[in-house]
Amino acid sequence: MTKRHFFKRHQGRGSYDLFSSYSHYLPGVGGMFMLLLLFMLGALLGNLATLGLNALMGPSFSEDYGMLISYPIMFIPPLLYASLQSRLNEYSTEGVGLDEGHFSAKEWCILVFAGIFTTIASAYIVEPVTALLPEMPSWLEDTMKKMLENTPVWATLISVSVFAPLFEEWICRGLILRGLLHKTSPLAAITVSAAFFAVLHMNPWQAVPAFCLGLLFGYAYYRTGSLKLAMLMHCTNNTLAVLLSRIPQFKDADTFMDILSPWAYWSIFAACILIAASGVTIFRRFASR
Repeated sequence: MTKRHFFKRHQGRGSYDLFSSYSHYLPGVGGMFMLLLLFMLGALLGNLATLGLNALMGPSFSEDYGMLISYPIMFIPPLLYASLQSRLNEYSTEGVGLDEGHFSAKEWCILVFAGIFTTIASAYIVEPVTALLPEMPSWLEDTMKKMLENTPVWATLISVSVFAPLFEEWICRGLILRGLLHKTSPLAAITVSAAFFAVLHMNPWQAVPAFCLGLLFGYAYYRTGSLKLAMLMHCTNNTLAVLLSRIPQFKDADTFMDILSPWAYWSIFAACILIAASGVTIFRRFASR
C-alpha cells in the first residue's frame, strides 16, 4: 500500500477527541527535530520536578513516585507545540486523523490477539541483538532495577504500561510517522520514526530494542491506521518487562539464554519467527480491505 493509499483510507476517519486537536499537524523532518528539542526541554522540566519532590517529600518518596509526575511533564512541551501548529494549519491543511476507529468487534479481536502475540514474539527475536551490546554501566543498571523492582508495582505499571505507550506512541507514530508518511516513502517514514523512538530512550541498551520494536509498531500503524493498536503493542512489551523483573529467576539473568538450554532457546526463537510473520501478515491483510 502506498502512502497515497494510506491517506486516502484514513483521511477523515474518526479519532478520539483526545487526538483531534492534532489532526492538522503533519510534521516533516524539521518538525521532528523541533519535537525532539521540546522533548529535551520537557525532560529538563521533569528532572526539576523530581528534584523539587525530593526536597519536599524526601528521597525515598521521589524514587518511588517521582516518575509518575516527571514522565508526563516531559511530553507537555512537544504536545502543546503540536496542538498549536495544528490549530494554525486548520484552514490551510486538510486534517488527517491520528487513529482509525472503524473496525468491527471481530476485527478488533483479531488485531488485539495479533498485536499482543506478535509483540511478545518480536521482543524475544530482538534479544540476540541486544545481547551483542557491551555491558550496561552499573549506575544505569541500578537505576533500571530500582524502577522495575523496588518501586511499588502499581506505580511502575502506570508509568511504564500506561504513560509510556500513550505519550510515546502519540508522538512517534501519531505525529512523526503520520507526518512523514505524507512526505516520503513508507519504508523511510517507518525507519525514521523508529529511530526517533529509539533516541527518546537516551541510552543504547534501551534504544536498540526500541528501534527494532519501533519498526514493528510503525508497520502496524501504517497498515491499520490504528494508534490504539500501536499503544496496545507498546503496553504489552513494557508490561512483560515489568512482570519478568518481578520473577526471581529473571532478576539475575541478562537474557533468556541465561536460563534456557540452547535447544529450548532456539526452538522458541524459531516459533517466535513464525508467530511474528503471521502477525505481520494479519496487519497487511487489514490494509487491503
